[in-house]
Amino acid sequence: MRRDKNIKLFNSEILKESLIEAIKKLNPSVMIKNPVMFTVEIGTIIMLSITILSFVSSESGQGNYVYNTVITLLLLLTVLFGNSAEAIAEARGKAQAASLRKTREETAAKLITPDNKIINVFSSQLQKGDIFLAETGDTIPTDGEIIEGIASIDESAITGESAPVIREAGTDHSGVIGGTKVLSDRIKVKVVTASGESFLDKMIALVEGVSRQKTPNEIALTILLASFTLIFLFVTVTLKPFSDYANTAVSITALISLFVCLIPTTIGGLLSAIGIAGMDRALRANVIAKSGKAVENAGDIDVVLLDKTGTITIGNRKATRLIPLTNVNEPEFIKYCLLSSISDPTPEGKSIIELGSMSVASSYQKDAESGKFIDFTAETRMSGIDLIDGKKIRKGALDAIAKWCNCSTNIDKEVVDYFERIASNGGTPLAIAVDNNILGVVQLEDIIKPGIKERFDRMKKMGVKTVMVTGDNPLTAKYIANKAGVDDFIAEAKPEDKMNYILREQQQGKLVAMMGDGTNDAPALAQADVGVAMNSGTQAAKEAANMVDLDSDPTKLLEVIEIGKQLLITRGNITTFSIVNDVAKYFAIIPAIFATTIPGMDLLNVMKLSSPQSAILAAVIFNAFIIPALIPLALKGSKYKPIGATALLTRNLLIYGLGGLIVPFGGIKLIDLFVSLFI
Repeated sequence: MRRDKNIKLFNSEILKESLIEAIKKLNPSVMIKNPVMFTVEIGTIIMLSITILSFVSSESGQGNYVYNTVITLLLLLTVLFGNSAEAIAEARGKAQAASLRKTREETAAKLITPDNKIINVFSSQLQKGDIFLAETGDTIPTDGEIIEGIASIDESAITGESAPVIREAGTDHSGVIGGTKVLSDRIKVKVVTASGESFLDKMIALVEGVSRQKTPNEIALTILLASFTLIFLFVTVTLKPFSDYANTAVSITALISLFVCLIPTTIGGLLSAIGIAGMDRALRANVIAKSGKAVENAGDIDVVLLDKTGTITIGNRKATRLIPLTNVNEPEFIKYCLLSSISDPTPEGKSIIELGSMSVASSYQKDAESGKFIDFTAETRMSGIDLIDGKKIRKGALDAIAKWCNCSTNIDKEVVDYFERIASNGGTPLAIAVDNNILGVVQLEDIIKPGIKERFDRMKKMGVKTVMVTGDNPLTAKYIANKAGVDDFIAEAKPEDKMNYILREQQQGKLVAMMGDGTNDAPALAQADVGVAMNSGTQAAKEAANMVDLDSDPTKLLEVIEIGKQLLITRGNITTFSIVNDVAKYFAIIPAIFATTIPGMDLLNVMKLSSPQSAILAAVIFNAFIIPALIPLALKGSKYKPIGATALLTRNLLIYGLGGLIVPFGGIKLIDLFVSLFI
């Protein structure tokens, strides 16, 4: 009679139609764009298929044990596909070098033929020995040597350093790198590298050749889950021959139910939900995490490497002092500084205007109205203005200004002292000259981002070591490091130096995070356990990293670390609950298996379950429902409080250990009371 009611309530024909509809909606292309959604679609079809099998079997009279087995298979497949979602997401987070390949192969180049004609080609078509032309605004297509001309080059996309550099034929600084940009003038360049030997080729090889290590937490969890699974598999398999030897009838369905209920399926099924929730919390902090593993790793970070330019410092040098010589009137000197920079479009020039305007009225602009602006060029390394009254004002590097003033061998000692002092403190000095006389010095500095020292202090309290990475000389690097409050620094760093530092720390069992924004940071970002690229950085850096900070704030890593710790605590809590609640399932299924042949086993039936069939079914159903029941906790996450490891462990054991013991006893008993009405 009860079977008839079940058939009326659940019509297998309706379920078949649902399956057909689900298959129609399945779109394989979704897997590429949204692997998690694709997994959900596949999982839905499998669940519908198994449910149909369940009811078809019930209608054919194969009994409730078939239904039991179906639920068991459903649970196993749910866990399998849940974990596959996280695996696919992690694959998406693997370091890539697509933009580097595009730059190497698709950058426009002006090839100069032997008969001096210019042909437009792609960088991939250039061969060693070819000569190409690069003008203002052009991206240099490949590594080469300047054979004619001089130019100001922006290498920030490669080195991360914002200050342009001068490259000139016939000097020690004649080499150019593919992917950099010409800011002024024009140059002829000879290709000096063969295919596969350029700087970009090396970057691609480094980025794609790394593999992020497994973390201690990940290894421990894998060992725990594997150990429990193997132990319970051994116990379940040996129960069958043992029961046959003892003349005790034990069904395969009961053994499968025991195995599935005892292995840690709860934590296995929720791992992907915990990871996705961590990614969501990172996104709310304006950080895009490419996988849950990246957020998890952040919770265990020991060392943080931070690129100086654009990460610790703002990235553009700013004028911080306008220093007149002793015998020069200060307001007048400031006015000359403003006039020399009025046509300078660079961030440095704008900062001089901003700083000087606070001390001098805007009347200087009238003096410049009829003047002749002198633009900066790589050849002169100066800029300025020629006023209508005949005054000539120039701003630039000391050697260039001294040459203009015809005093290269007789520079005022006060000027030299200022230059040496500013340079030793990590700044960049510029000379201001009027009518061939040097009147003073402008001090440019890399500006430390606001609040960064306080954030680094908080990292130290969390036990995280901070390391600054820069291409600057050791003297400048030391000054910036002390000012920013980092623990260590790497000066004159090459891409290989950053990677080697990370590898050394990892070989000592430490987890390393790297923050950067330049193409030369890409290999280190790929090697680090947590690679965070600045949103203001290059595309290559973003591809290599497994996180992107949309605010380009290096101190954001502090929030990411706290989110990572919250994820680890959440996973630990659910793992504790998952393992402890196996006790209740044990007391439900073991008596059900042996109660009829070994009466003494009934003493273990502490929950007083109705029958062996209802006991097994109740345990399996509880096991299936506990995963979705814990999803809200997995998504919300346990609150992180820096209260110490011992206090945290005690609290978690009390809440989730004791809760994991009590909840299943009550849940299985209630389900047993319900299913016994239909058996």
